[in-house]
Amino acid sequence: MYEPNVVGDWQEYDEHAGLRVRVHRLEAAEPPRGRDDAAVGLTYFSVRVTIENRGDRHYGIHLEDGQIDVRVGPDGEGAFIDWRSSQFIEGFDVYPLRRATAVIYAAAPEGALSHVDVQVQLRVDEEWADRRLWAGGIGVSESATTAACTGTAQAGLAHQVSAFLKDQTEPGTA
Repeated sequence: MYEPNVVGDWQEYDEHAGLRVRVHRLEAAEPPRGRDDAAVGLTYFSVRVTIENRGDRHYGIHLEDGQIDVRVGPDGEGAFIDWRSSQFIEGFDVYPLRRATAVIYAAAPEGALSHVDVQVQLRVDEEWADRRLWAGGIGVSESATTAACTGTAQAGLAHQVSAFLKDQTEPGTA
């Protein structure tokens, strides 16, 4: 079964050596240009999409409106994306050891923000890359999201070891 990335994880593109992307810094935030009238009664949040080039050649990157889809809540309803306030990557050459970041402002009902899915499809050198999906939420700790999304025995074991070591270092434990 395909499992989404957790918000904050890097995802590499096999077809573009050294190129990787991540969705991160999912947080409640007001847009810099003010609220859109269509978002009345909704809670604004922002998310960053960073593209990093760890390869040895530059790539022409496009990440514009229509290439990012934000869904919220358990039913995956579409969030309102404030295109006016968002900052996209439009035809930017990402050279080796450099990054480019897009900042997306969206709005949704506050109760749905504990579950946010962000799907990204880059265009690299005029070719469409595979879609990638990240899952997270506002108010959800990153470690809880990791455990919920991975669901593997290894992640469970890592969590148990981490909890054990934390208990051993706390004062008053044996």
